[in-house]
Amino acid sequence: MEVGFITTSNVLISKSLGKGEIFVFPKGLVHFQKNVGNTPASVLSAFNSQFPGTQSIAASLFAASPTLPDDVLSKAFQIGSKQVDKIKSRLAPKK
Repeated sequence: MEVGFITTSNVLISKSLGKGEIFVFPKGLVHFQKNVGNTPASVLSAFNSQFPGTQSIAASLFAASPTLPDDVLSKAFQIGSKQVDKIKSRLAPKK
């Protein structure tokens, strides 16, 4: 299973997990889980609070560094890779 989250500085933190491994998502951050195997996967989630923090989702998803995998964005928003690239270019930090 591929998992990850985006920090409030728009930095992607991700990891591939195997059976029995755990991963902690910090409170209120945009995160994802993706089954990269050929069989169903099970996930157990627990929360320490009912009050989430906030984060700008568009910038977090499309302007993260390193970038969130395009196939994750394409599937999540049901758009093609060209649309993903277009959105990323509009949200990229000014140089």
